[in-house]
Amino acid sequence: MADKRILTCALTGSVTPPTKHPGLPITPREIADSGIDAAKAGAAVVHIHVRDPDTGAPSMAPELYKEVVDRIRESGVDVVINLTCGHGARFNPSPPDANTAEGTPAMKTPEVRMQHVRENKPEICTLDYGSMNFGDFVIINTPEHLRVMAEVARDCGAKPELEVFDTGHLRLAKKMVADGVIDESPLYQLCLGIPWGIEQTPESMMFMRDRLPDGAHWASFGIGAGEFPMLAQSLLYGGHVRVGLEDNLYLEKGVPAPSNAALVEKGVGIMRSLDKEPATAAEARELLGLKQAA
Repeated sequence: MADKRILTCALTGSVTPPTKHPGLPITPREIADSGIDAAKAGAAVVHIHVRDPDTGAPSMAPELYKEVVDRIRESGVDVVINLTCGHGARFNPSPPDANTAEGTPAMKTPEVRMQHVRENKPEICTLDYGSMNFGDFVIINTPEHLRVMAEVARDCGAKPELEVFDTGHLRLAKKMVADGVIDESPLYQLCLGIPWGIEQTPESMMFMRDRLPDGAHWASFGIGAGEFPMLAQSLLYGGHVRVGLEDNLYLEKGVPAPSNAALVEKGVGIMRSLDKEPATAAEARELLGLKQAA
């Protein structure tokens, strides 16, 4: 029997400006179509952020999430929906009063951050398990906010994907699994190479993997030029994988990726070269014990 691994495609993210890549999906139709094409290319899961259709800036608008999710579900393509819950945590202190944020939305409550999960009932939603310097700004995720968000995810039947960017995040997530805040057989995403989290190296991935709790499912990814080397490394270490324009804009050095589907196709090729087979959406649900949305 083939060694099945789950490939997630992260479609657009919230950091890359549209000026950096003309093919970055921005509108709900573009994001949905990109997700559908990625699924046809071999992605079992699509990880979704939304953008302001006019400016390309990151957005939390529930109606944009609903349009993307409805378009994907109505397409007839079977793919697992994974919604980000990382929005509403960004803080960029502005002088002279460091209690105010410059050029970023105000911090949002857990209920506001989870509104789109309540409305769309995805099978997976991501929880960023910790606070950190994230490039030039800060993301703030307090333990209490994460507890509330985990409770909302459970109420909605969504499996939290615990995104950990450094070792302290992993410790906090493990504590919440041990305390029952997160259900057994948790799903971890080891996020490597993001400034200023843990480096994207084989040693970092192994270090994080070896500290996961028993019975955990896990995936890992790298960014930029590290996307495909870290994909191969995760496969060799026993994990699932992720690609997508959120993490990397190039198919190879100097060659912009024409689409998310092209990144998925390259990822699938690497998987098969290592005798791994991309899981279907149905197989991913079985592997992770997901509750399929009605």
